[in-house]
Amino acid sequence: MRLAQGDGIAVEGQAPTPGTPSGTPFGGWINDGGACIDITDLNPPPSGAEVFSYFQRLPLPQLTTQHQPPGDGLTGLPVIFYTDSPTTQTFTVDIRGFSVVIEATAESFTWHTGDATGQIITTDPGAPYPDQTIEHSYRSGTYAAYLTVTWGATFTVDSSAEADVPGTTTTDGPPVTFDVLQARPVLTNPYD
Repeated sequence: MRLAQGDGIAVEGQAPTPGTPSGTPFGGWINDGGACIDITDLNPPPSGAEVFSYFQRLPLPQLTTQHQPPGDGLTGLPVIFYTDSPTTQTFTVDIRGFSVVIEATAESFTWHTGDATGQIITTDPGAPYPDQTIEHSYRSGTYAAYLTVTWGATFTVDSSAEADVPGTTTTDGPPVTFDVLQARPVLTNPYD
C-alpha cells in the first residue's frame, strides 16, 4: 500500500483520487522484499565468558582465619588453622534482561602462615580441635596469617540447565596476628 502525499504527486505511476487526505492508504500491496526477521540472535543468552566477567566483580565473602590455641601459641605445639565462614554463596544478577543465578563455591584454601615456610594449600576449610586437618609449627615470634580462597562457580540463565563458569577468582581474608612463645622449664624447690 502507498500513502497519499500532500502535494498530490503520483508515485510510480499511481496517484490517489483527488481530494484524498495525506496519509490515506491507496493502491495495491507492493512486495519490496521485506520479510519477518527473527530477532533472537540480537539478544542471545549470556555466554560463559560474559557471566565470568560478572562473577569476578561479585562481593564474595572474605573468609576469616581462625587459629588454636586462641591468643598465643607455643613452640613445639602446632597452631591449628580453620575457617568457619560460609564457603558457598548464591547471587542473582541481571545480564541484558536475563536472570542469571551464580552459585559460588570455595574450591581451594591457601593458608599464608606468615613465616618463611610460606603457605599451605588445601581443598577443605579445616576444623577446630580435635578434628583439625590443618596444622603448622612455628618458632618463637610474632606472625600474621591470612587466608586466600579460590572460588569457582556454576550458573543458570532463566532457569536453564546448570553450566560451569569458565574461570575462578580469589578473595583474601583479613590477617590474624598472634605470638608464639618459647616455654622454658624452671626447677623449683618443692619444699618452699
